[in-house]
Amino acid sequence: MSLAPDLDEVRDRVEDLLGDGGGVLRLEPAFVARDFLPPGRRLGLAEEAYDVGERGFICERWLASTTRADNRVGPEDEGLSAVTTDEESLLLRDAVAAAPDLVMGSAYAAAHPEGLGRLAKLFDYSYRLPYHVHPPQELASLVGARGKDEAYHFLPGVDMGAHPESFLGVHPWVARGDSSEVLLPYLVDWDSDLVLRHSRAELQVAGEGFLIPSGVLHAPGTALTLELQEDSDVLSMFQALNAGRIISKDLLFKDVRPQDRREHGERFPLGFVDWSANGDPFFYENHHLSPLPASTRHASASETWVFYGTPKFSGKRLVVEPGGTVEVTEPGVYSVFVWSGSGTFAGHEVRGGQAGLDELLVSHETATRPHRVVNTGREDLMAFSLFGPDLHPAVPAAGVGGG
Repeated sequence: MSLAPDLDEVRDRVEDLLGDGGGVLRLEPAFVARDFLPPGRRLGLAEEAYDVGERGFICERWLASTTRADNRVGPEDEGLSAVTTDEESLLLRDAVAAAPDLVMGSAYAAAHPEGLGRLAKLFDYSYRLPYHVHPPQELASLVGARGKDEAYHFLPGVDMGAHPESFLGVHPWVARGDSSEVLLPYLVDWDSDLVLRHSRAELQVAGEGFLIPSGVLHAPGTALTLELQEDSDVLSMFQALNAGRIISKDLLFKDVRPQDRREHGERFPLGFVDWSANGDPFFYENHHLSPLPASTRHASASETWVFYGTPKFSGKRLVVEPGGTVEVTEPGVYSVFVWSGSGTFAGHEVRGGQAGLDELLVSHETATRPHRVVNTGREDLMAFSLFGPDLHPAVPAAGVGGG
């Protein structure tokens, strides 16, 4: 696979693929390994496929991704989605780079030279993720990365795992005091999970979620989660002991410059934390995402916002009843992930639970014209439409009731 393709050749291929596909690209699944936790084994793979040796276990699937997974070991294209084609492999990242106007529309592409600007993924762990934080943009920039605001939607109809609750933020009293000093001993000693005593656990409820800006400490629970975020893979782990073993302390300093680690040690990652946001006494009310009505399109379909509260990304859940048809129009390029049911989306066969038939990218030209979603099966067709920055700037505010 060429990681530095000829852009003119790629542009020609993209133009042909969009022409043949009615402005839609079908995407192959992009599975990602992690080496700090065992998998939840809910991604539809064969049992033996989850263990990938030194790389760890397949714990995530990235959707319509143009972002490479920043893992310790792994293939150069890990995390990057590929376009379905009978010819030589084509990464979506390269397609967007070579033909941004064809994929994103000329005006939107000119205003967003970074590309699609968002990353969607499924994460699937059998243990709660360790307590960690994503550095805000000004500090992520020190290592040449982007910040990482993110949001979660907990998928229905599957086992919630052993620990379906997430630790989020810190107790208000922690934020009111000398916050750094409260957490610093756990980072220095690096031998326990007792840092969690200073956080609050919230239940994961299927069909709901949370908005977690960069700078907010969090330890997501074991529910199978659809995540939408900025296109970044930065983090700093704050919890040493998880799933019965000590995590490498290098993950505390993963996105810290060597000179900052030498000069400030464990104090530097504490600067990633937005203490006011973490200690908000109304954290749940201000960050919880319940589905909110998006529009009324047809008697046989319903559409709700599930990712909202930020201009950086947004997402909707569309449910079409058996035999139903709904006409969709959107303001720009978006990706589709089909969770359940079967039918057609913009003329393409889709089937939930079948990798290779459950993921599409709808180009700007097709997205902005009416296109149909048809349920041809015997159960509800549930599909998620996922958008990058500024495409739905008037989305509701986060929090209970959307306000």
